[in-house]
Amino acid sequence: MKASQSDQNQILDVQKMDIQVSTLRNKEKTLPEIAELAALNSRLTTVRDLQVAAQTQASDIQRELTRAEGDVEQINNRLAKDEARLASGSTSAKELEQLQHELGSLGARKAELEEIELEVMMQLDGAKSRLAELQEEERSLNAKIDDLNIRKENAITEISAQITTLTNERSITIGTTDKALVDLYEKVRSQGGVGAAALTGGQCGGCNLTINSVEIARIKSLDADEIVRCEECRCILVRGA
Repeated sequence: MKASQSDQNQILDVQKMDIQVSTLRNKEKTLPEIAELAALNSRLTTVRDLQVAAQTQASDIQRELTRAEGDVEQINNRLAKDEARLASGSTSAKELEQLQHELGSLGARKAELEEIELEVMMQLDGAKSRLAELQEEERSLNAKIDDLNIRKENAITEISAQITTLTNERSITIGTTDKALVDLYEKVRSQGGVGAAALTGGQCGGCNLTINSVEIARIKSLDADEIVRCEECRCILVRGA
């Protein structure tokens, strides 16, 4: 198979463009923003789960506080009733003694319940504080995620523009290159390897292996328009590139 040196150089240019496009597509898939977004979204899911747990805990503590407040209110009502009877002066000596004893017991019980109420209030404050922290973290995470999404989309837009430019240049180059050479290049490249590479210093630029001296001598004896293939990777070897 034969193709002009110009066509061979152009197919090498096509290979370079294909490598650039491949590199850009890989860059698009491995943008640092993608990994950062995955980590932030994972944390966001965790934070939202923690919020549900914190809200449930706060609700449970609120119910406990309501019960404690109700218990204190009942004691206060009984104390008020007994104190009113005591102040009326209409009680007998025995009833007076009983009232005084009950007032003492109720006072002690009230102090105990108020201590419980205070402890529950502190627990509720802690739960609400934790919930507020988680809500603030969620807002912060969402802001960071929004910023990263913008950065990611901008990077993808820039990469897409570069790929479009290269693709257009490739089409133009392909259109002015020997069709048989292009078909051979596409066939070789479709097999998962490099389609074309420069032959430099006796080394194939596709597989980076050194070509033996006998083969080099044979290649040198060929006309410049004769298509040469690497014996190892089978890519098109472009001489004088």
